[in-house]
Amino acid sequence: MARTSIFELARLEIRLVAANFAAARRALHAGCRAHSGLRATQCLLRGDAMFRNFKPSEHIKSQTKVKSSEQRNVRTNVLEQFPSLEPHIEDLLPKKKDLIICKCQDHITLVLDPAGEPIFFQSRTGPYIPTLRLLHRFPDVLPKFTVDRGAIRFVLSGANIMAPGLTSAGGSMDTVEGTTVVGVFAEGKEHALAIGVATMATEQILKENKGIAVENTHWLKDDLWNLGSLGDGS
Repeated sequence: MARTSIFELARLEIRLVAANFAAARRALHAGCRAHSGLRATQCLLRGDAMFRNFKPSEHIKSQTKVKSSEQRNVRTNVLEQFPSLEPHIEDLLPKKKDLIICKCQDHITLVLDPAGEPIFFQSRTGPYIPTLRLLHRFPDVLPKFTVDRGAIRFVLSGANIMAPGLTSAGGSMDTVEGTTVVGVFAEGKEHALAIGVATMATEQILKENKGIAVENTHWLKDDLWNLGSLGDGS
């Protein structure tokens, strides 16, 4: 009996070690994916807006229909990031129609709607970011930063958003952490002017009130805005 008990304990210990190893491996993989996503978002904070001088003939490397498994993955990720889009997901990314993805230079991906117009973009494995045209249709999918009137012309030229333009009497900010993707609105204007990435948390912006608060990634009348339909990839 004693010998049997020892063998049973040994088998139990092996199972426990194997289970702990599997759990640790899953946690490591999850951590790597999270780090990869954070690194990809941080890579948007690079000084040069990705859609300045963007030319389809030069910058789009491929335009293809993706497999159904990848299509499901894109839909799932979009809905996880933007749950408010669930009532509209069949119009944006219908299950029964092909999903077209454009792979571009600098590890940029464009996701097209059924009409062939870009509705999301992605840097590496980072979050899906709505285009400005999509944000105009669904203005609440991103946290809102509002600049004062004096900052409008600078935002529309592609300049980064400085902290004083957000902390002045005409500015306002939702509460976010650093590296959050935000919609940039303007005092007295209904629609967003731009989409960018916060360089620091709202609390820090208010406290320091200096320097670049948002890296301007995509703005009204830039080359992504002017891109129009890219067709169905056929």
